[in-house]
Amino acid sequence: MRDDDDDKAGRRRKQKKPSPRDKGAAARPRADGGMRIVVPLQGVVQGRGGLVLGSLIPCALFYFLQLYIKRNRPPQPGSPGGAAASSAAAASPIHRSHSRGLLSPRSALSARGAAVRAGDEDSLYYAGLRRCADDPYHPAANPAGIINLGLAENHLSLDLVGRWMEDTAAAAMLEGMTGAEEERGLTIRGLATYQPYDGILALKMALAGFMRQILQDSVSFDPSEMVITSGATPAMEILSFCLADPGNAFLVPSPYYPGWDRDIKWRTGVELIPVPCRSTDNFNISITGLDIAYKQAKKRGVRVRGVLISNPSNPTGGIMPRETLHDLLEFVAAKNIHLISDEIFAGSTYGSDKFVSVAEVVNELEDFDKGRVHIIYGLSKDLSLAGFRVGVIYSYNENVVAAAAKIARFSSVSTPTQRLLVSMLSDQKFISDYLRINRERLRKMYHLFVDALRQVGIECFKSSGGFYCWADMSRYIRSYSEKGERKLWDRLLEEAKVNVTPGSSCHCIEPGWFRCCFTTLSENDIPVLVERLRRVTDTHKSSS
Repeated sequence: MRDDDDDKAGRRRKQKKPSPRDKGAAARPRADGGMRIVVPLQGVVQGRGGLVLGSLIPCALFYFLQLYIKRNRPPQPGSPGGAAASSAAAASPIHRSHSRGLLSPRSALSARGAAVRAGDEDSLYYAGLRRCADDPYHPAANPAGIINLGLAENHLSLDLVGRWMEDTAAAAMLEGMTGAEEERGLTIRGLATYQPYDGILALKMALAGFMRQILQDSVSFDPSEMVITSGATPAMEILSFCLADPGNAFLVPSPYYPGWDRDIKWRTGVELIPVPCRSTDNFNISITGLDIAYKQAKKRGVRVRGVLISNPSNPTGGIMPRETLHDLLEFVAAKNIHLISDEIFAGSTYGSDKFVSVAEVVNELEDFDKGRVHIIYGLSKDLSLAGFRVGVIYSYNENVVAAAAKIARFSSVSTPTQRLLVSMLSDQKFISDYLRINRERLRKMYHLFVDALRQVGIECFKSSGGFYCWADMSRYIRSYSEKGERKLWDRLLEEAKVNVTPGSSCHCIEPGWFRCCFTTLSENDIPVLVERLRRVTDTHKSSS
């Protein structure tokens, strides 16, 4: 019965004639590219061949129609490069994909990649370092090159490290290959196989002992609260990632290390809020200033997650008094935020002020939540091992340690480097001699450098730690402003061929201060430096 009904319905469809209105509609061309042809055909095919053919055939027809139109489209007469494109197509038998041309060098980067690429283009700090890399000073190979006072790297005691490497490192590695150093892991199995990403336990224990020795046994460090990273830079970034979300902020007393703007902000999205310190207060931290900055950020809807300090201070070289550390701990406890203390120069002190770690002070407070205190450390400064890339996150917060240990997968230190450092840090005679001699050399070069600047009329802030002095050159800027400071920086670089770090790069609100690193110099370089600085200072005196 159902088959008879279908036959009758089919005959009625065949006998039905199109109306005049349908004829007119079919005669007029449509802007939809012939979709009236495709849709009825789809219905016919679906009725006879099923859903699969009914979907594939219309799509195939539409594709070939688009391909036909594209290949037979005439070139635009006014389009630039039309003739060149056609001639190139005729000359080359290879078909080139048009989609590749849509990917320009600019669009090849993600938005955040492009932001990072251009992130430090306006920074005089990085601009000076790039200039020095292109034209580095060397007393014999390039005596007219740029003297770099912008890089905090210690060359004064590299000979001590080199001598240990020659006398001890090679022997330790060779003994390890024969099994004599099995307990230290200096075997091929201990060097070539996977190890914990956050650092091997032997190195954590050695670093804990080294940090305690630097602080003259005033405080102990627990290896289980430590995460080892490939340098202090990733240590700072990882810790920032663990403590704050994008859009959150840290309060940072300024002037501060210019690299933090890159190390912290680029990938984490965490903001830094400078809290100005003034020369009239010896650039000491003001708790009142921190409180004002905290309240202002709260009004703007910015969540403050912590206070970030460097001790000894980078760039001033000042050492934070114990009382100030007490006040900081009470402040972060009252605001329920964190305290991050960058103590990477803890063992590079040379002044009369004694260094005090926040780890020592936090033990003196009763009922204080240690989980909000974190320390950044590394071996690039105190052991002159910048190229070894070893940094440390020390945190009293077990959740932070656990999270940071997982992220350390992306910045782990090579196992041979770790094993070698275990041997070095375990050599107590070498470490004791190194720390003593290095401090003596730092003290001597600091005084030579400060006296040299004084010869050309430049006074320095009293420093007690770090590889630099904080020099006041405000008398040599023509206008007391950031613009005037920038012009002086440019003159020092172009005329004197001396690179320094301007205070504006460190967010100093007082124009004319410059950070000058002295540990890349030798004693023979001091007279050369004085002669070059006179090219700027003497011309300023004569023109004023």
